[in-house]
Amino acid sequence: MNTAVTIAGVELKNPVMSASGTFGSGHEYSEMTDLNRLGAVVTKGVADRPWEGNPTPRVTEVCGGMLNAIGLQNPGVDVFIERDIPFLKQFDTRIIVNVCGHSVEEYLNVVEKLNDQPVDAYEINVSCPNVKQGALAFGQDAKVLEDTTRRIRDVAKKPVIMKLSPNVTSIKDMALAAEAGGADAISLINTLIGMKIDIEKKRFVLANRTGGLSGPAVKPVALRMVYEAAHAVKLPVIGMGGIACAEDAIEFLLAGATAVAVGTMNFAEPRTMEKVAEGIEAYMKKHGIDDVKELIAAVQD
Repeated sequence: MNTAVTIAGVELKNPVMSASGTFGSGHEYSEMTDLNRLGAVVTKGVADRPWEGNPTPRVTEVCGGMLNAIGLQNPGVDVFIERDIPFLKQFDTRIIVNVCGHSVEEYLNVVEKLNDQPVDAYEINVSCPNVKQGALAFGQDAKVLEDTTRRIRDVAKKPVIMKLSPNVTSIKDMALAAEAGGADAISLINTLIGMKIDIEKKRFVLANRTGGLSGPAVKPVALRMVYEAAHAVKLPVIGMGGIACAEDAIEFLLAGATAVAVGTMNFAEPRTMEKVAEGIEAYMKKHGIDDVKELIAAVQD
């Protein structure tokens, strides 16, 4: 039984990985889950300098998921190189670095510092606020997305995966823009923008007022967007958004994803990714499927 998949020339032992922002760089989870069982670890966002993130409170539960307004807090690329890469190299898994920035120059600074490091690919978080575009996210304007992708692709020595925002009118247009800019793959969805209000205090629950909605509640939206994007481009697609079990992951594969990422459910059950990988294998065995690639885009009308 073959569970390996390939994303832009990088082979993963199986199609299951962590979703950025939910797994740190694996340190906290390594005692609770076997990182060797994962196709890849996708790190928390890495910037060209330390980011403090947003003020608290910045996380809250909602029906079917959670809202977060962490603000991409991270210690910066230099600490990541010194501390996190050596830690992750202990495990038999691919390393995909999520890159964040407030300008294209900040993205490029991170990529250039990582180019000669032993990492396998970059996932570019285009949901970051673009300070040069009035804080509109890079991933909300197709022309800006295409230009950003092209400029990063021009300097990157590793495959470039553009992580698309769902907070757009047409996910198809954004997928095509990333492809036109030279992306090697795309991943989606990032979180949906949401809000919660405390009716007793008559105050916003999050200090930032809004936050990113993730968890099982977003899965139907994510699945639809992954299907649309996968059928619009010829690039490998990493699907994510509300995956809680193997059945969810298999739906994303059938919709056209080459690989899947598990995020919010890691907080509820740290072994979710292992269970998803095991469940995919059990499904393949039950249905006589020899190669997981037979599942990709196999949904029928």
